[in-house]
Amino acid sequence: MSITARITLFAGIVAGLLCSLLAIVLMIAIKRFAVVNATEEITSAGGRVAVQMERGRLDYPLAERPNRNIQVVDPHGRVVASTSKLRGKPAMATFTPDGKNSATSVVCGGVFPSGECDIVVVQWAHRAGQRWLVYSSSPAIPPWVDPLLAGAVGGSAVALVAAITYLGRRNARASLRPVRAIRAELEEINAASPHRRVPVSAAHDEIHEMAESVNRTLNRLDTALQHQRQFLSNASHDLRSPIAAMRAELEDALLAPQETSVATVVRAVLGSLDRLQAIVQDLLTLERLDAGLPGACDRIALTELVAAECRIHRDSPKTFECSLGPGVVVIGDRLRLSRVVANLIDNAERHADTTVCVTVRHEPSGRCGDQRLPYGAAVLEVLDDGPGIDPDKRELVFQRFARLDSDRSRGAGGTGLGLAIARQIAEAAGGTLRIEDSSRGARFVLRLPAASSESDPADPASHLGGR
Repeated sequence: MSITARITLFAGIVAGLLCSLLAIVLMIAIKRFAVVNATEEITSAGGRVAVQMERGRLDYPLAERPNRNIQVVDPHGRVVASTSKLRGKPAMATFTPDGKNSATSVVCGGVFPSGECDIVVVQWAHRAGQRWLVYSSSPAIPPWVDPLLAGAVGGSAVALVAAITYLGRRNARASLRPVRAIRAELEEINAASPHRRVPVSAAHDEIHEMAESVNRTLNRLDTALQHQRQFLSNASHDLRSPIAAMRAELEDALLAPQETSVATVVRAVLGSLDRLQAIVQDLLTLERLDAGLPGACDRIALTELVAAECRIHRDSPKTFECSLGPGVVVIGDRLRLSRVVANLIDNAERHADTTVCVTVRHEPSGRCGDQRLPYGAAVLEVLDDGPGIDPDKRELVFQRFARLDSDRSRGAGGTGLGLAIARQIAEAAGGTLRIEDSSRGARFVLRLPAASSESDPADPASHLGGR
């Protein structure tokens, strides 16, 4: 069943139960009121006859209403006077008022027609020093009191149930109308129209909040789709470039085989293959990072890791100035962290004019101002003296396949993914990678949570079992 049908059914059942209960209570109250009034009238009619008996005379007819019955019984139990319906019949009841002036009871059958019950009131009448009995009666009030009254109450209850059910259904449909509009709009949103958004109702209710949440989700999906399209476009372009270069070399060799040699062609193709392999390797690394695959949690001496990378570049035509502070330890994946260090140093080497400065230091926790770094931060700075990066483009270089200008072009030897990979690895390890101000060139600053200098229970590495 739909939500509207369920709400309508629930409203109808609840309204039916409540209205039925209300009608029953109302009819019970009306009946009790009618019984009290009828008893008072019967008592009054019998009292009038008792007064007449005490005065020594009876006025006929004894009852003023056709449905009223009255009998006068002498002290010996004989009926000496009665209304026409009970003439010649014995007393309508046998109970007496006892110590009271009157008594009331409901009597069924006897002198009354079969299946009929009457309200009987008996009263004392004093005459000639003797006590006589005056019985007065009237048919008992049925549960429905009066057919017209019962019909009016029952009809009103049914009408009220119908009205409540109708209003419940109408309110449910009105409340769910924005949901239907949202669903209809979502049916139309696809890859060809990712900019469309669901309507937001004016009422500040749960549906309004849901529509806003859906639109925020659609915004994120639209942004992710745009990034994916841009990434695919850049990736396809970067992959086509080495493939096209290899194809050109091979076609030239086929067209003029006497002007080249196998060694020359192989060397030219191997260069393009190296670039193609680097791009594919970077794409696989990004895929693993995007999938959220956890890395190792080893204690890593960042100083030693950077020192090893600096030794690799000893024969570089650029000058490397390495200032490495001792005892800087972090917790993380050694292979991933090595990749970050290598990417930052390789990037600086490509774009430096003459010198690359590499610094490793430890920042105390108070200086960092971050409660997430109880042991401070391990900081790696890589500074080159190249053309630098404009402040408004510093975030752009961390995007995948991002290129700024001719100085940082594909001809520089990068794949366009190194910095994106480095930042993603840094953030996965709980750190940051930013470009900060410098007097010349670009200054990349990597900050990672530092580990304690000695293994203790508060140190995550102490729980790694010597990994």
